[in-house]
Parts: sequence; structure tokens; C-alpha cells
Amino acid sequence: MPLPSKRLAHLAVPIGVMGIVVMMVVPLPTAVLDLLLATNITLSLLILLVSMQVRKPLDFAVFPSLLLVATLFRLALNVSATRLVLLHGYAGKVIDAFGHFVVGGSLVVGLVIFFILIVIQFVVITNGAGRVAEVGARFTLDAMPGKQMAIDADLNTGLIDDDEARRRRAEVAAEADFYGAMDGGTKFVKGDAIAAIVITLINLVGGFVVGIMQRGLSPGESVSTYSLLSVGDGLVSQIPALLMSVATGLIVTRAATDGDMGSDVARQFGNQYRALQMGGAAVLGLVLIPGLPKIPFLVTGGIVLFMGTRLKPSAEAATVAEETGPQPVSPDSPEAIADAMRIDPLELEVAYDLVDLVDTGSGGDLLERIRALRRKLALELGMVIPLVRTRDDLELPPSTYRIKINGVETARGEAPPGTVLAIGDNLGPLPGTDTREPVFGLPGKWLPAELRHQAELSGATVVDRSSVITTHLAEVVRENAGRLLSREDVRALTDMLKRTHPVVVEELTPALLTIGEIQSVLQSLLDEQVAVRDLARIFEALSQRARTSTEQEGLVEAVRQTLGPAIAAPYAADGTLRVLTLEPRLEHELFETLRPAEGGSTLALDTDRLDGLVTEVASLVEAAEQRGHTPVMACAQQIRGALRRLLRPVAPRMPVLGYAELGQNTRIETIGVVNLAHRAAA
Repeated sequence: MPLPSKRLAHLAVPIGVMGIVVMMVVPLPTAVLDLLLATNITLSLLILLVSMQVRKPLDFAVFPSLLLVATLFRLALNVSATRLVLLHGYAGKVIDAFGHFVVGGSLVVGLVIFFILIVIQFVVITNGAGRVAEVGARFTLDAMPGKQMAIDADLNTGLIDDDEARRRRAEVAAEADFYGAMDGGTKFVKGDAIAAIVITLINLVGGFVVGIMQRGLSPGESVSTYSLLSVGDGLVSQIPALLMSVATGLIVTRAATDGDMGSDVARQFGNQYRALQMGGAAVLGLVLIPGLPKIPFLVTGGIVLFMGTRLKPSAEAATVAEETGPQPVSPDSPEAIADAMRIDPLELEVAYDLVDLVDTGSGGDLLERIRALRRKLALELGMVIPLVRTRDDLELPPSTYRIKINGVETARGEAPPGTVLAIGDNLGPLPGTDTREPVFGLPGKWLPAELRHQAELSGATVVDRSSVITTHLAEVVRENAGRLLSREDVRALTDMLKRTHPVVVEELTPALLTIGEIQSVLQSLLDEQVAVRDLARIFEALSQRARTSTEQEGLVEAVRQTLGPAIAAPYAADGTLRVLTLEPRLEHELFETLRPAEGGSTLALDTDRLDGLVTEVASLVEAAEQRGHTPVMACAQQIRGALRRLLRPVAPRMPVLGYAELGQNTRIETIGVVNLAHRAAA
């Protein structure tokens, strides 16, 4: 059963390398050697042609390895040919033809041609190719950080997706590996040229000695038999070696273009048709010099002049196309001004000395963490977080970063270079700058990075700068998720839901609610840290409520009651929800003072009662947090929204839940009761 073509390709190279090793040990028949020599020439010619056709070096990335195998194959042929020449005085028709016909049977002519080929290969092509490969490898490695930063910037701004970014990173790494391999591969070519000289000299001396001492030939006969065969062997090896050297030079000097080498040469020469016309006219002018042959210069000059004349129309057409094609947008054009006016929903600006955090070449991982944060928040909140436009701002004070939402600064923090943030109570002995953690306001200190281990031994929590910025950004996004949810985002979420729940979507919009009204409800939920992942149930609740009323507060409360325990679950610790409650008479009083308003219902209590309520809740929350609890305010569903708006300034992180949202399977532990008549915590 024949092997599949892929299997043959997989085995071809290992079998070939093993065959090369066998050639160095086992004598070959002359017919086999002729076939292998022809194969060597053919392989070298094919490699040269492929090198001319590739558009960029990475299209022929296997070339360095192929160069090594081809060099080893050529040296193995030298060994086999030398064995046959010295043992039998005959090494096949190919070498015999090169030794007699190609150089006319003259040892001197053969040696001269052989050494000319060596000089061309060793001194000219190989040296130049080696230098280009060395410089190319150095420049490619130096350019890697900048290329990686450009890829990260394009990914962070949404110009490319993750798959394209991975492909570009792999291409950058492959390019560096290729030029590094080519830097070493050129040494194979140089070593091959030196080996060819040594092998030929050894063959000349060895053949002369064998002919005289072992076969009893005269010096003239020995030279005629062995020396010409040795020169023929050298020539038949050096021609493929020269082809490989040229291929090496073409590969390392090839710039990435849209076409192969032939197309590029024709196009670029065609663009300079005036140079062809002037050159053709100059060559024709040489005919006027006495003593020079007329016909060669007439023929070559006429051909060049004819080519310049024929290429002129196409070059002019290309120039006109370029001039009439897309032109760079003027900075004063409406398009450029409109682009400059565009405001990004979410921006992170860093001072000049924090650029190392976004430079992957120097180990910065901030951009990667932001991408991971976007995915995490999307799963947590149920909305697609806008792309975070990250840029440097020279006007920012050193070590400072700021977060903008819709072009307005929302938060600012510091992350001094070379430091880590230690959070704890026993940091006094350690040198550093006192600060407060930007999210929860915990006391901390910026310490030199080398003191990280000492801070951890003292019981402090140590956080690196990227984690500080990422955590701060996450908290800002959570607090402002409603502002970041655009109408286009709601449309996209609706379209995704329609693929799996088409009836739910068709029933709600546009018959009952518009996209804008749905956006307002989702924004209100996000403002209170309620995830909108369960969009199907949210739409079902909106459909039921919207049949009787489209008032926003009623829609929001209907959704909250439908989601129910899913809202309270994140705040329960070990299955226990620790709540603050209202004294029943106070709760009834709040219900009676509930008044509708344009922005949502409000509590029409007198100023003293409102101040007392707010003050007592704040003290209860502070006491609960000091005991390590995360309190939740529980109240009747009717007053929940108004109470939340009242308490938000003093307890922004405390959720206010209706009784219907607590869930039946959650254990409730009351840790405080708000009672304005008796200002004491339970």
C-alpha cells in the first residue's frame, strides 16, 4: 500500500540525511554518482529560482536548514568522487566531461577557472551575504520591541483582533529566528568554499602520488589522468556551490514587496524609463568612437532605447493613477478634524516615566492585563467593555496615570517607577512614600521593589504597579458601567439574544419598548452593580411590565424582582447575607413620604429626619466594616429605589435590596437596625 504524499514528504528529509551519511562510507557506482551529481546541480538551480520568486524572506523560511543539508550533500559527493578517482582513475561521465570537455583537457585552464569560481563565491558573494545577514539579524532583534509595541497598540485600539495579533507576533518572532539562522547559515557557504580548495589540493597531490607510486604511471600520465579528474570534481561541485551562494545573497538582501524579483525589477526599471532612454542613447553614441565594433553597441543601445520608449506610457499611466488615487488627508480637512474630535469612551493616560508598563520589550504587561480585564468584566457585568485607549501624556506629572470616561477625567493615581505598593499596618520601619490604595482607600506605602520580600515578611500585601492600575481601572469601570453602555452596545446585545431567543426579542422591541428605553433600564441596573448577563430573563420581565407601564423605575424594579436571588448572591459570605434593616415604624413612615419625581421617586422627609437617617446608616455601615462584614440594606421593594438614591453619597458600595431579592435559600443575619427614635445599633 503506497504511503500518502504527506507521509513521504515527512520521511524524505530524514531518509536523505541518512543517505548522505551512507555516501561518505559506502563506495558508489559511477552511474549512481552521475545521477547524484546531476541531482545536486538541479537542486541548487531550483533553490536559486525559488529565492528569486519569493516575495519576502519568510516565504522561504526553510532555506537555512536546506542550505546546511545541501552543503552536507555536496561534501558527501566530494568524498565519493575522491574515492572513485583515487581507486579507479575514473569517477563517471559527469566529472570526466567537466575535466576534459569543459576546460579543454587543460589542467592550467581548469585550475584557473576553479579558483576564479572560488574567488567569486568566497570573496565576493559569501562575504557580502554574510555581512548583510549579520546586520539584518542585529537590526531585526533591535526592532522586535518596537514591533511588539505596535502590535499591542493596534490590538488595544481595536484595529486588529486577537488572532491577527497572534499571527503578527509569530511573524515577528519567526523573522528574528530566520535572520539569526541566516547569520549562521552564511558560515556554511564560507566553510564550503574553504573545504573545496582543501579537497581539490588534496586530490591533486593524492592523485599524482597514487598514479606514480601505485599504478606506475609517468608524471605526465598521472597528471593527465588524476589531476584533470580532480579539477573536474572541483568544478562540478563549485557550480552548485556558486548557485547556493547566489541564492543566499538573494534571500538576505530581499526586501518584502508585493511581487517576485522579476516583477519588481521590471516595474522599478519601468518607472525610470528616462534613465533607459538616456542610457540607450549614450550606448549608441559609443558607435562614433573610432576602433570600437559597431554592431554590438548598435544592438544593445537600440534594445535599451526601445525598452525605454515602450515603458514610458505605462510608467506615466501609473504616475497619473498615483496622483489621482487616495491622497493623504490634510490636517485641516473636515475628515481630519472630525477624527480629532472623536472622544473615546474609555481612556488610560500615563506619564512619560510609566511607558515601561506598556512596553512588552522591557517586560511591561499592562496592555495584556487590560485585555484580560476586559474579558473578565464582560463576563461579570454582561456587557462588552469598550476598548481602552492607552496613550502617554507628557503633560501629566511624573509617576501619574489618569482614567477618562467619555473624555472626562474620572480617576487619577500614582505608580512610581521601581516601586511596589505595600498595604498593611506594620510598614513604619520600611523606607518609602506613604499613600492610600486607590480603590478602597487603605493605608499603604510605595516601597523600592527590592524590599518586596521584607514587606511580605512583615505581613503586608504587596502589589506591583500594573496590578494597582488594573485594579483601579476595573473599579472605575464597575462604578461607571452604566455610562459606558451605549445604544450601539444594546443593539449588539439584542442582536445576539435574538439568535437564541428570537421570540423574547420580537415580543419586546419595537412593539413595547425602544432600544433607548431598554438602554435606560440596563444602565440603571449597572449603576447599582447588577449584572445584565441574564438578558433573556431581563427582556421577559420588561415585556410583562411594559404591557401596563413603561415608567423606568417600575421597569427596573420588575427586572430586579425577576432576577431576585441572583442580585443578592454576590454579597453573601458562606451562604449568609448580613443585612441592615429599618425599624418597622420608620419603614412605614418612609413609605408614606414617598413621592414620584422625574428622576425617580424621592422621600419627602423633613431635613432633620433625613440627616438623622443618613448619619445613623453611615455609622452602622462603618461599624459593620470594622467587624469585617460587608453590609446590605434590606427594605420594602416600594421604597428601595428612593432609599438607594438617598444613601448613595454616604455608602456608595452598600447595595440596597428589596425583600423579594433576598432569596429563600439564603440565611439572613441582621447586624443592625436603623431606628431614629433610639440612635443605637442592634
